[in-house]
Amino acid sequence: MAVMSFKFLSLLPLLFVSGYAQLLPDPFFNQEANETAEEDPSVPGGNPIDENPVGFRMNNNAAVRNPQNNKAAVGNIQDNLKREARKPQNNNVKVDEANTGFKGKWDLVSDNSGVSAMHAILIPKINKVLMYDATIWRISKFPLPPEKRPCHVFDPVRKLEDCWCHCVLFDIETSQLKALKIETDTWCSSGGLTVDGNFVGTGGYMNGAKTLRFLDTCDNCDWREYPTALADPRWYATQITLPDGRFIIFGGRDAFSYEFIPREGQSNKKSIFFPFLRDTTDNTLLDNKKFFRIENNLYPFVHLSPDGNVFVFSNNRSILFNPYTDKIVREFPVLPGGARNYPASGMSVILPIRLHAINIEPKSAEVLICGGARWDAYFYAEIKKQFLPALKDCGRIHLLKQNAVWKMETMPSGRVMGDMTILPTGDVLMINGAKLGTSAWGYAEEPNLTPVIYKNKAKRGSKFQELAAATIPRMYHSSSVLLPDGKVLIAGSNTNNGYLYDVKYPTELRVEKFSPPYLDPALAKLRQEIMIEKSDKVMGYGKKFTVSVRSKELELVKNDVKVTMFAPAFTTHGISMNQRLLILGVIEVTNNAWPGVHSIAAMSPPSGKVAPPGYYLLYVVYIGVPCVSMWVQIK
Repeated sequence: MAVMSFKFLSLLPLLFVSGYAQLLPDPFFNQEANETAEEDPSVPGGNPIDENPVGFRMNNNAAVRNPQNNKAAVGNIQDNLKREARKPQNNNVKVDEANTGFKGKWDLVSDNSGVSAMHAILIPKINKVLMYDATIWRISKFPLPPEKRPCHVFDPVRKLEDCWCHCVLFDIETSQLKALKIETDTWCSSGGLTVDGNFVGTGGYMNGAKTLRFLDTCDNCDWREYPTALADPRWYATQITLPDGRFIIFGGRDAFSYEFIPREGQSNKKSIFFPFLRDTTDNTLLDNKKFFRIENNLYPFVHLSPDGNVFVFSNNRSILFNPYTDKIVREFPVLPGGARNYPASGMSVILPIRLHAINIEPKSAEVLICGGARWDAYFYAEIKKQFLPALKDCGRIHLLKQNAVWKMETMPSGRVMGDMTILPTGDVLMINGAKLGTSAWGYAEEPNLTPVIYKNKAKRGSKFQELAAATIPRMYHSSSVLLPDGKVLIAGSNTNNGYLYDVKYPTELRVEKFSPPYLDPALAKLRQEIMIEKSDKVMGYGKKFTVSVRSKELELVKNDVKVTMFAPAFTTHGISMNQRLLILGVIEVTNNAWPGVHSIAAMSPPSGKVAPPGYYLLYVVYIGVPCVSMWVQIK
């Protein structure tokens, strides 16, 4: 493919080329795997790692030799032409988040979250984070208050009661806790938000495995639980929202199937067999010929594609799938390097979807997958008590391109059990996790304390930026939540079978907020303030709407303004269900519509395929600095 080279262009042609850069095809090339991944070193304190500990990798229902020295089909990342950021009209020096040198800031906001936040999601309208763990341990750090009693009787024969809270609402402003009472076991479960902003949770362990749960946002609301609503047990399953607002759930331990989540009070009689999950299971044989289950296909990555299909990634394979017809639309190449799903536990997001000022469907969407572990890392941790290095590579692929291939990049450090949070700017924050081992109790070492920003639009080789290091290890069962003010709430970490505090990695109840570089105090003057009373808060699809902002700028330049919509993610075990960011098309900016107030007109998303109905955080981003968001609803 010929590559066009533009040299010594004047400003006008440069802007012309920049405007049409997305119309140029991406060139792809092959690259040796050893250019993007390091050789496995010897395990610290142990023997050198065998490349194939037991000789066979049981995958796709067959014993297959574990391939060595894989060559990865990876691609160039086309350098995007970047505009020169305009100077604010009333400032003499250009200031933006890219050049202040600020690496972020950590703040401890609570010493006791009541429960260790194995699961977390920001609840719309009330601005509280729903946190819960599991009921199996029958203990937490928050006794069930009198108004939530009687206690849950979990063993009627021996008359044993559980009088501890296992679920709370955490106030993001005051850190106050509100107790909720849950009786079925939510251990390793799934969840998402309805069009009205209420929460629907699915699955878990034992009596919770087939349970469907509902939680509304009213002040006195509590859980409503239906223990037989699902057809299959959903332990380590993934739930997403479809274009019509319905939910669908994929997988779970020994559940090679999917099902549409029923309405409240109804139950599914059967699920739909999904052989892709069976075929991506990793297992092996021990020296004594006994079967050893590794899996690497739990909590599959599932993202709604803007064409209405769903991208499903399990282990190292992925497909574009139509759940309405039960047909595979496209199968993507194998992602080389190792395994990415539980217990290998990498991270994944669908990258921000850029929309237009005219009402058209997007033609491009990409998924990013980073980190994870070697396919046999769980075997080493379980059987040999050795912790293999986490993967350092990232793969990025186009969902809507025929013959798309993975473009490989390398992170500054390996990361397993990490979290990916899409920031209002469109960049991706990688945080939490470990550098050695896998998911599971006590199967990881060396906390990865250094957050990394992945700069989505930066040039190849300049995409990763390391930030200010944390001091609290966030290992297995950690979580992260993007907040309306652009900070990221960090909670959880419990790599123990119970609530333990005198161990190397104790059950973690402290809650922190991390401020990314765009919250540098030096950038405060660029931070706009949404005037909620003068802005549209409910929108239809493909409609013009307006947002009014109070500003310290005499005027806003349209090209410096972005309007983004963020769908709150349900985070658990390094997976962020339903997370997505939309970069809306800005139609016009009317400066000084009122004194000191500017009005921004933008186009709402074109359909539920791009933005499923529900509540989103809407941010105005000015020269890379987001404002405090407001809740908007699209339906």
